[in-house]
Amino acid sequence: MANLKEKLFTDFPPVSTEEWMAKITADLKGADFEKKLVWKTNEGFNVNPFYRGENLEGLKTVDSLPGEFPYVRGTKKDNNWYVRQDINVVDFKAANAKALDILDKGVTSLGFHIKGKDVNAENIKALLNGIHPEAVELNFSTCQKHSLELVKILVDYIKSQNVDVLQCFGSVNYDPFKTILKKGVDNAEWVEKAAEIALAAAPLPRFRVLNVNATRLNNAGSYIYQELGYALANGNEILSKLTEKGLDATLVAKKIKFNFGIGSNYFMEIAKFRAARWLWAEIVMAYNPKCPNECSNKTDDGLCRCAAKIYAHAETSTYNMTIFDAHVNLLRSQTEAMSATIAGINSLTVLPFDEAYKDSDDFSERIARNQQLLLKEECHFDKITDASAGSYYIENLTSSIAEQAWKLFLETDEKGFYEALKAGTVQSAIAASAANRSKAVATRREILLGTNQYPNFTETAAHKIVEGGCNCGCGEGHSQGTLQSLPTTRLATDFEKLRLATEKADKTPVVFMLTIGNLAMRLARSQFSANFFGCAGYKVIDNLGFQTVEEGVKAAFDKKADIIVLCSSDDEYAEYAPEAHKLIQGKAHFVVAGAPASMDELKAQGIEHFVNVRSNVLDTLRTFNAKLGIQ
Repeated sequence: MANLKEKLFTDFPPVSTEEWMAKITADLKGADFEKKLVWKTNEGFNVNPFYRGENLEGLKTVDSLPGEFPYVRGTKKDNNWYVRQDINVVDFKAANAKALDILDKGVTSLGFHIKGKDVNAENIKALLNGIHPEAVELNFSTCQKHSLELVKILVDYIKSQNVDVLQCFGSVNYDPFKTILKKGVDNAEWVEKAAEIALAAAPLPRFRVLNVNATRLNNAGSYIYQELGYALANGNEILSKLTEKGLDATLVAKKIKFNFGIGSNYFMEIAKFRAARWLWAEIVMAYNPKCPNECSNKTDDGLCRCAAKIYAHAETSTYNMTIFDAHVNLLRSQTEAMSATIAGINSLTVLPFDEAYKDSDDFSERIARNQQLLLKEECHFDKITDASAGSYYIENLTSSIAEQAWKLFLETDEKGFYEALKAGTVQSAIAASAANRSKAVATRREILLGTNQYPNFTETAAHKIVEGGCNCGCGEGHSQGTLQSLPTTRLATDFEKLRLATEKADKTPVVFMLTIGNLAMRLARSQFSANFFGCAGYKVIDNLGFQTVEEGVKAAFDKKADIIVLCSSDDEYAEYAPEAHKLIQGKAHFVVAGAPASMDELKAQGIEHFVNVRSNVLDTLRTFNAKLGIQ
């Protein structure tokens, strides 16, 4: 048996790339390989249908080990991460009780969102009562104007606890550019404020107080290379300006924290985090950060490689969350969490599935926590460091994403990230990406399950939406400024507006499937059309088939159909469509399912509407809503 195991692959002859290509070319039967099988990504590079060992030759990403510069494979030798849950603080004693409760349920990192007016020593003491700073990562967000005050209070509080500050990890979310990206409000004095905060936090070496919130870019609809490229430019702007002001490069680098979003592009997100570690390490080392300690990780000339370790928090995306069929958000956030943890992040927040339409409750928060705990306790993701290392595909993705992000970083850095924000360059680029992604969803080139494909026809959602402002304690006192801000809509927003309008209408439109002729084609097209019109929340009546068009039209009128969809084969439409159009006589909207060769002839006879895989689903449904008087 042992011999059999040793010779497991010896009976299989090696197959060259040329042989694979010859086989693929033969199977394509003349179709273009590039058009059929090569994926042209939004990131600006192409992805091949297969990769082999030879594709790793010359890649820099395969040369390092976990915990070794440039940290492609991780900034640490293990893959443990903090399980984070955030709490919006309204009542400090209640927030403390909740924090203590969820610490008993598996959370190892707390995030507190505090209103600026509530920042004082007494409240912080009440909030952290019974919470040991050495045992839990502590993170805080508040109004930008109160961040310095909060840092000073935390320094005094933690020092008063007689703990080892080197074992106290956490952050204060001071983001110099948040007011621009969120409200279009300039923060001209950001350098002085950031320097003050960094110096004030120096007594807490493991607290990161200068934040690069790339989550904001992710949730605005950026592509992966944009999120990474702009995040690097953001971090470099902070590092550059503060060192110019006289601060030590090592201190500044160790005070910067990156907060990334996680999209649903599974393998690319893994590659993004690997590329982020690599590129940030190279940027920091360009500042020659000096190591003041006796450390095995410094270079021969005394440079601090530890300063080049990125500290990356990850948070599941809100951009692709949906209100309808909201439990599908669990599937999205689970694959996102898998991407981040396989890639090796420092901490992770999995947002509750109901985040898009209400404040989360105990149930949704529990599920979100358990999504991470399952990855640790049952899937053992924390036991393997950089599980994707050596994958021909992911190593190539890492290199390609790094190349595109670096190119964008250099373009942005040439002008300066702050100047690019004031000019609106960053915001315009991300708005364009968001528009492209929205178009892709409208035409179903990007799928949101339950929203633009396979909707739950009978679901209603208006009753569960709870409107409310942000209570995260940030941006207080700022109205909309004169600078450009980032877009704030989700991918599903336009579809949800359509469907909510249908819900509020006096009458739910009825769509009737007039199925006739070829069995396979009529079934396929009726299913397609039902999903198509179901995305607007219309009532769909499907049928097994009719013997004659006249019978089908009569049945549709009996059901008081507002829209009648003819479902048959292309060849049969030349006969059935004109007959149906004549019998309907404008008493209902008539639609042909498909794009038959006779389409132009049918249009000439007055048939206006066709739905098929090339249709813009969103625009088509908007047209029907308008025709049906639904606002």
